[in-house]
Amino acid sequence: MTRISCVVALALFAFCLRAEDAAAPAKDDAASRVVPNDGHKDTPMQPNGKWHVHDPDRPQPRVVTPGTESSPEKPGKPPSDAIVLFDGSNLDKWYSKSKAEPCKWIIEKGEMISVKGAGYVFTRDDFGDFQLHVEWAAPVPAQGKGQGRGNSGVFLHGKYEIQVLDSFNNPTYADGTASAVYGQVPPLVNAVRPPGEWQTYDIVFTGPHYKDGKLATPAYVTVFRNGVVVQNHTEIVGSTGHMQVGKYDGKTEKGPIGLQDHGNPVRYRNIWIRPLKAVDE
Repeated sequence: MTRISCVVALALFAFCLRAEDAAAPAKDDAASRVVPNDGHKDTPMQPNGKWHVHDPDRPQPRVVTPGTESSPEKPGKPPSDAIVLFDGSNLDKWYSKSKAEPCKWIIEKGEMISVKGAGYVFTRDDFGDFQLHVEWAAPVPAQGKGQGRGNSGVFLHGKYEIQVLDSFNNPTYADGTASAVYGQVPPLVNAVRPPGEWQTYDIVFTGPHYKDGKLATPAYVTVFRNGVVVQNHTEIVGSTGHMQVGKYDGKTEKGPIGLQDHGNPVRYRNIWIRPLKAVDE
């Protein structure tokens, strides 16, 4: 067979294959229905009525670089989208009593220390729903007992307290021990470290929401202490306080982060926050 004849034969063979493919019925499998961006448009709608199951047009999640773990000697790095509230360098994002006053706590060796009589301190910015990371250490040597030993607190929206206390071999009332929603809900377990060692709180907080001045949904909090779940989507029953039942004010859906001066030199470091939005925002 000549070279020309070979070329003609191959062209006729390819033509016959294309004709056979055209005559064959279309396949109706999942692979044939994939649309660009590896998704589907012929699937049921999600219950929210906005997106198909596997909808290719649904917004992609933002990319966030994770932080690093802390060590006893050195605090870790926050995630890339975190707002750093205290990194050991200054107290510019905090105030005492009024925003016109600077923070009256002190910094030593990159640590923020509660000063007896200085009062509570609060962030200058307000937050709604968020993820909050706080590291703290009770003073050594341990002094006092019960509520008088290593006492402080982390206040969400400035009014819902997650208790800070030296709870190492230090019994007190259950809803006042470390990582309790103060006066309301004790922690699931006492995931304690000795005084002087760094404790970590990782807090996921969903604030209350109101409609026409009435409570629509209460606040909820999940707390990890030293990597252990100690509050699991716990409902908060209004503002926390000593010897009282909390109430909601009917209006506050945002507020500052507060740290309590309870007369003990509790130390803090590596405080950061990530405001949380709904999926697809």
